[in-house]
Amino acid sequence: MSSNKDPRKEKIKSLIRTIPDYPAKGIQFRDISTLMADKEGLALVADLFYEQYKDAKIDLVVGIEARGFILGALLAYRIGAGFVMVRKEGKMPVGNGVETIKESYQMEYRSATTIEMHTDSVKPGQRVIIIDDLLATGGTLLAAAKLVERLGGTIVELSCIVELPDLGGRSKLAGYPLYHMVEFEGD
Repeated sequence: MSSNKDPRKEKIKSLIRTIPDYPAKGIQFRDISTLMADKEGLALVADLFYEQYKDAKIDLVVGIEARGFILGALLAYRIGAGFVMVRKEGKMPVGNGVETIKESYQMEYRSATTIEMHTDSVKPGQRVIIIDDLLATGGTLLAAAKLVERLGGTIVELSCIVELPDLGGRSKLAGYPLYHMVEFEGD
């Protein structure tokens, strides 16, 4: 059924490098840096995200550190939305009335991690897309979704370039619409 395959997505997949046993033995790291460095590949990613969200009336794109910053800012610009960063704990400036909220989660190959965002970054009722490069176990996207919801935002969709379906992230994110461009099975 190759006639159903989008050649743009096939091109994107072909530009993603696999690094075996990184950052730990048994992990097949899907590295999007080669995709981002390719001007045609980057344009395809931007175009597909734009096509997905151009009519969705999005207020904010929330990007998860670090690759989600690149993708999120690109998408926010293209659809005329604001951009908000979700960062690893301790990297957001605080003080003088500026505060953050935090959420912890378990990663695929590391111990628990905590992310945070400013408490004034999402207003109640704002329509939000959360974006990251890759969905593995779903912990990062779920933690970001919880942060947005605690601030009163409405999550329109969770979005990424790559999904690793065998790691079960989609089931952890049940109840949230999810968009991805390509899959790598068996990882």
